[in-house]
Amino acid sequence: MKISMTYNPACGTARNVLALLRERGIEPTIIEYLRTPLTRDEIAALVKQMGVPVRDVVRAKEALYSELKLESAGDDQLLDAMAKHPVLLNRPIVTTPKGVKLCRPSETVEELL
Repeated sequence: MKISMTYNPACGTARNVLALLRERGIEPTIIEYLRTPLTRDEIAALVKQMGVPVRDVVRAKEALYSELKLESAGDDQLLDAMAKHPVLLNRPIVTTPKGVKLCRPSETVEELL
């Protein structure tokens, strides 16, 4: 089963999801999006595959979110902001043959396996 995930090693939820996958014998393709940022089109594609509003994948807890005044931003502005500032992308987003999902809380990944 081919699985990939957006990953930030400083994120406890991302580390937990990775551990859950490895416990199941799955070694996902890890996308360290802070080192290798996703393009705007890649983010938009993930959002479309998840079938959620763009705002659902924005990390509103980041100080930068408020600094950029994204509280009332539209989808295009949010996608541009996440592409320019990868820290604004919520994680981990896991992709499997069963679908794509923001796995918060960690156990949500089970729905994709």
